[in-house]
Amino acid sequence: MLEIDNQTPLELDFLLLEKIANVLAPTQIIELVLVSDKTMREINRDFRGCDYATDVLSFPLEAIPHTPLGSVVINMPLAQTNALKLGHSLEDEIALLFIHGVLHLLGCDHEKDKGEQRQKESELIKAFNLPLSLIERAQD
Repeated sequence: MLEIDNQTPLELDFLLLEKIANVLAPTQIIELVLVSDKTMREINRDFRGCDYATDVLSFPLEAIPHTPLGSVVINMPLAQTNALKLGHSLEDEIALLFIHGVLHLLGCDHEKDKGEQRQKESELIKAFNLPLSLIERAQD
């Protein structure tokens, strides 16, 4: 199940994200928070010590039965910019960020693994007919 906290004025269709959440974590609640660039910079600074805005952050919760998996926070202005720059829809960009974030909630770490997160992202991207993943874009 997906709980959405849209802190932006953008109206979006979240059906695709619901489907992705149901595939990745069918029995758990995932919180999705959509924020401004300023808010994302504050969150990144306060929780990671990085004083810049990033595109997506994940905050897993302790694995206790019947509790939410965690929160995925998406920087909407940056998502809009990247969607325009890369020539795909904002919904596709949000879906890519959401997949990336949820995989982190599930314990994946592309900075330390041997390609497992990239493989999982690729499988989901194909299944949902999405453009290149974040990891693949970063390597190009």
